[in-house]
Amino acid sequence: MATENKNTTNTKRDPEWRVEGLPDDEERRPLWRSPTPGGRWFWAALLAALVVNWFVSSWVLGPEAAIRIPYTTFLEQLDAGNVDSVVTTGEAIQGTFGEPVADPEDETITSRTFETRRPVFAEDDLLQRLIDAGVVVNAEPVDDVPLWQQIIFGFGPTLLLLWLFFSFYRRAGQGLGALGGLGTSRAQQYEPSKDRVTFEDVAGIDDAENQLVEVVDFLRNPEKYTKLGAAIPRGVLLSGPPGTGKTLLAKAVAGEASVPFFSMAASEFIEMVVGVGASRVRDLFEKAKEAAPAIVFIDEIDAIGRARGGAMSFGGHDEREQTLNQILTEMDGFAGNEGVIVIAATNRPDILDPALLRPGRFDRHVTVSPPDQIGRKAILEVHTRDVPLAPDVDLGTIASSTPGMVGADLRNLVNEAALMAARRGHEQVQIADFTDALEQIVLGAERKIMMTQADRERTAYHESGHALLGMLEPGADPVRKISIIPRGRALGVTFQSPEADRYAYTQDYLLGRIVGALGGRVAEELVFGERTTGAENDLTQATQLARNMVGRWGMSERIGPVAVVKDDPAPSPFGADQVSEHTQRLVDEEVRSIIEKCEQRAREMLEKHRDKLDALAAALLDKETLEEDQAYEIAGIDREIEPA
Repeated sequence: MATENKNTTNTKRDPEWRVEGLPDDEERRPLWRSPTPGGRWFWAALLAALVVNWFVSSWVLGPEAAIRIPYTTFLEQLDAGNVDSVVTTGEAIQGTFGEPVADPEDETITSRTFETRRPVFAEDDLLQRLIDAGVVVNAEPVDDVPLWQQIIFGFGPTLLLLWLFFSFYRRAGQGLGALGGLGTSRAQQYEPSKDRVTFEDVAGIDDAENQLVEVVDFLRNPEKYTKLGAAIPRGVLLSGPPGTGKTLLAKAVAGEASVPFFSMAASEFIEMVVGVGASRVRDLFEKAKEAAPAIVFIDEIDAIGRARGGAMSFGGHDEREQTLNQILTEMDGFAGNEGVIVIAATNRPDILDPALLRPGRFDRHVTVSPPDQIGRKAILEVHTRDVPLAPDVDLGTIASSTPGMVGADLRNLVNEAALMAARRGHEQVQIADFTDALEQIVLGAERKIMMTQADRERTAYHESGHALLGMLEPGADPVRKISIIPRGRALGVTFQSPEADRYAYTQDYLLGRIVGALGGRVAEELVFGERTTGAENDLTQATQLARNMVGRWGMSERIGPVAVVKDDPAPSPFGADQVSEHTQRLVDEEVRSIIEKCEQRAREMLEKHRDKLDALAAALLDKETLEEDQAYEIAGIDREIEPA
């Protein structure tokens, strides 16, 4: 056992490019810090000797300090015959006295050495007076520069430039690149730790997880697959909406795999210097090949993997294209990279270059979709493992109230609920904390504003119109909450969510959504006889739904089964996908027709059930917020529960 510990201690550390580790101390220690002879102690002793020498030569053995005297005092001492010698530099005069003279500013100090300055306007014949007094006279040139200044200003810039060149040369020799590592990849190698992410931390996206588990298993047990003639995938592309867990899956692979794992963001390849991106790609794959079998993870690959030949591209000289070309070559070029698997993540797989998506490069495309209700419950269980929950908290109920939320949203929900419980002084997170946190995320934070009674009544009828039509329209999403408390930019909110996840929408359901969206505006007009700006967002939603029904989903007889509205509003530079003006006019007419019919149905329904509308509005004015059961009871409508 002792031998094993010794070998472990003496094992050479990881290469210098690794972020988590550093090279051995002896390799990185500067010369002046070396404990060997000629190292740290030598330089310290040399520095101490220089300091002692300077002190002795300057203070002990140095010349006597000169005193500064007025020019008149100098003339008095000259006439008294007490001046032995002088040295002039321009108008400055230095010299020695025969007998010590007291300092005019401090008479306790005497010195034989003095200095003074001859006034410019003096007209005395000083030289003749000095000669007559037998004084030794010398002079120094005015522009005489000391030797140390000549060395510093004459050779200093050259020595500094040589030192910089030498430093760059040493950095290049250490693999850091001649320009400070511009051509070196900044990939981080994952180091396993006790806090690592594993597949146990991934929930709700089992299909994507299973495909990556297979990749990890291939790396651990390659003979299990090779004996059947199977080849390991060259690349795995993770695609899906933001927050669905693509990067989390990559972290789980890093935590599960027993092979080196390199991670890097695609934007880190690009620099202002042309060619740096391709150089970093080469460096990254060289390190991965040296450590093979290995995994390389590139996050947000659409930053460099966009389709080539676009309007903003400049051919082969474009830095992004050079980087992309190098990635294509490294993944499946002439030499190939056996044993290196590339995992990439993107939110926009539709804009990636086709050469990047073909088999042999990214062989496997994994779509990470938003989780369903069961998946959301599993995600909530993962994120609440360290959160103390009250007995009244049902994660299944919370999951059913959060359709469309992805992993990042659910993690934020748990965190907001915990923060809210802490603010309220709770020992455990209660269901009310989750409910209020969900309302804050979906509906917005409450605003403390003072509304007039007229505005409160108008808002109450507006929200009651939405809610009542949501209760009456067949197939509409159940009304979960009604409130006239201002949140975000809205003065009131009506929250509806389905019992189960929907993956396809019928025409009747979409028309009911439009009817419900127009219910607030129609209720205001029906009760108060006028229209307000409060229906701006409702009209936007209704118009967008109607336009998609007509132009994308083929739900118009006049337009027919033709897609004339694109997901991407940006026009094509070649105009190949442009619609004719006549078709656009037909789309606008159909959209207007659908909205007008839905508005008419909303008016008929609210007029028919005016008593229910008044009852809901009165209850809102009294309580400001109505929960699901309260709202249906006040309206006198039996709530039908759809089968999950």
